[in-house]
Amino acid sequence: MDVRTLCLGVLTLGDASGYEIKKKLEEEFAHFYDASFGSIYPALNKLQTEGMVDCTYEAQSKRPDKKVYNLTSEGRLALVKELSDHPSPDRIRSEFIVMMLFARLLPASHVSQVIDDRIASFEKSINKFQALCDGKNSGTSLFVSGYGVAIYETAMKYLQENRHLVEAEALLAQVQDNRINEFDAAD
Repeated sequence: MDVRTLCLGVLTLGDASGYEIKKKLEEEFAHFYDASFGSIYPALNKLQTEGMVDCTYEAQSKRPDKKVYNLTSEGRLALVKELSDHPSPDRIRSEFIVMMLFARLLPASHVSQVIDDRIASFEKSINKFQALCDGKNSGTSLFVSGYGVAIYETAMKYLQENRHLVEAEALLAQVQDNRINEFDAAD
């Protein structure tokens, strides 16, 4: 799925400026997709050229006119067509996972702190997802928020129950390094 499809999807929720679309992507979609202003505005311009969105201008005091985009029927049809395809498999890109793979090279205290920070981050994400579904009775909103909560709760539980595996390896490597350093210093 590309940023164009996301823009069309956000516009099904109501007319919006590029900035408002970006805010939606940062708030409600941030855990699923990363889009920058540098990709949103070119996508909106292309969608407008293709007749997928219309644009009106709203006057603002002491600011340039605000461009407000709305979805056309062609845009809605294109979105439905795009959403009708099967989604690609999820990809996990995680610097955290790479760091844990090489945790034995790091001080044990650093590994523990990184895990603590990740657990705290998961707790914030869980709270954010729960807040997104508060007061909403849309089945899709509840489904998406619930799915996010389930993923982060599971990941947090895994870290809590298995952190000892990487912490022990980091500590063991640190002890071995200290012994080697002591041996080298004795020579």
